[in-house]
Amino acid sequence: MDKAELDARYRAYIACLNRRDWADLGRFVDEYVRHNGRPLGLAGYRAMLEDDHDRIPDLHYAIDLLVADPPRIAARLRFDVAPRADFLGLPVDGRRISFCENVFYAFADDRIREVWSIVDKQAIEDQLR
Repeated sequence: MDKAELDARYRAYIACLNRRDWADLGRFVDEYVRHNGRPLGLAGYRAMLEDDHDRIPDLHYAIDLLVADPPRIAARLRFDVAPRADFLGLPVDGRRISFCENVFYAFADDRIREVWSIVDKQAIEDQLR
């Protein structure tokens, strides 16, 4: 894929997440996907995303910054959400919080094979004070 194709593919993946179209996830995510070095596989990755949506009913992925450099994507995703209970070990309990996630993806055969993710936990802690 060239840069434009990779960019479009990633945006379609984010749209899939925002639709909660779990049945279509395999179009974008490799069967052997790894997340932060852990081999989750597609089923484990889907379970992780479903759990995120269960804990954060208003979860919506907003692309704040996107850089495509085939076969990799670097993205800054912005969230404005109200998690139901604890989030990242913090007592959020339904309060609205805003934060970003910096995430890097490696694609293989047009699908996400590797994901490295870091959430700005400090931003959440600052809002809870």
